[in-house]
Amino acid sequence: MKRVSGQVTGRVQGVMFRDSCRQEAERLGVSGWVRNEPDGSVGFEAEGPPAAVEALVTWCRTGPPGARVSDVTTHEVPPEGSDDFRVTW
Repeated sequence: MKRVSGQVTGRVQGVMFRDSCRQEAERLGVSGWVRNEPDGSVGFEAEGPPAAVEALVTWCRTGPPGARVSDVTTHEVPPEGSDDFRVTW
């Protein structure tokens, strides 16, 4: 299992990014969370099979139709064994 912590910058709040990310994570079988950050970015952690986690990170580079992603940064963190993907506040 692989877990990454990431930040997505650009026009990513107010465009259904979090819910769309949750849907994509569930489709890929990835657990973790996604949330809006005070600086206007979106933060996330994703855990699962390495290929599925990388697929979610790739999706984050584009996001949903209304998003305009400037950058996605990630770094690997220890797996936590979570079993769902949720939108947090």
